[in-house]
Amino acid sequence: MGGDFGPPILVQAACLALSRHPHLNVILVGDKKRIEEQICTLDKLISTRMKIVEASEQVEMDEKPSQALRQKSQSSMAVALNLVATEQAQAVVSSGNTGALMAFSRKILKMIPGISRPAIISSVPTEQNKSRLIDLGANVDCSPEQLFQFAQMGSALVKAISEKDIEPTVALLNIGSESIKGNDQTKHTHELLSRSTDLNYLGFIEGNEVYTGNVDIIVCDGFVGNVLIKASEGVARMVIHRLQTEFKRSWWTRVLATVVISVLKSFRKRVNPDQYNGASFVGLQGVVIKSHGGANVSATVAAIEEAIREASNNIPRKIQQQLLKQLEQ
Repeated sequence: MGGDFGPPILVQAACLALSRHPHLNVILVGDKKRIEEQICTLDKLISTRMKIVEASEQVEMDEKPSQALRQKSQSSMAVALNLVATEQAQAVVSSGNTGALMAFSRKILKMIPGISRPAIISSVPTEQNKSRLIDLGANVDCSPEQLFQFAQMGSALVKAISEKDIEPTVALLNIGSESIKGNDQTKHTHELLSRSTDLNYLGFIEGNEVYTGNVDIIVCDGFVGNVLIKASEGVARMVIHRLQTEFKRSWWTRVLATVVISVLKSFRKRVNPDQYNGASFVGLQGVVIKSHGGANVSATVAAIEEAIREASNNIPRKIQQQLLKQLEQ
């Protein structure tokens, strides 16, 4: 029920995901009448793998998380999370209020023992392959100890989903690469990471190095991470728009566009932020994926597919096992 568009986009995305993944089943949680209005136009075979669970309340996008937690126990968000807690589902995907989703997730799914706060992690496109940025907005104010835990969780996640036995590289986002630069929070975090024997810590990374792909996990607080990821998405869309505009400028540029169309399509696919939609809440005892509030159908499908990957690999359990290994060393 959340996000900018609600059921019209989310039901279409669920339908497309079902057509791509024959073993997938989807539970749609919310206003049954509004959801059924969208489902009635769908392929009957696909709709048999859809189930609707009624939720009488809805968390508004501008609602305070503390207020939602007290007053909206029957919201679509809370009901969906309870389905995971009771093992009726393996993952939750939501386009709703991020703060409320985090608050309900902590209350209903609980934290992995030893983790003080969950964090949001997502892939970003790079020159080489992918890097992951943590945190993207779950924690605006972070202590050095919490940033250190984010590094641990990010490292454990990458190690858990990697097909190879690797030691993921970790870097701390800063305004410079020298140890004297940064605020007290960053300097203290750097000291903690440098002393760790469990993490493959490479040191500071600057903003202009985020998209090189030289590190697996980039750590920052949620304020910086959220600004960075949204600014990056804006730049990517602006570049795509400018290219499209330039190639339509004259008959000559239109002819040129037909010559390089395959290159343009490849470029668009590579930098299009829609394919990177679907950020994970790590640190919880369950899979929770946050989709952008303004996500379209293809972006929402990407979030659903991220949920499928993490649920299939039982990522929360693997993160917990990896963290226990690190503590034992």
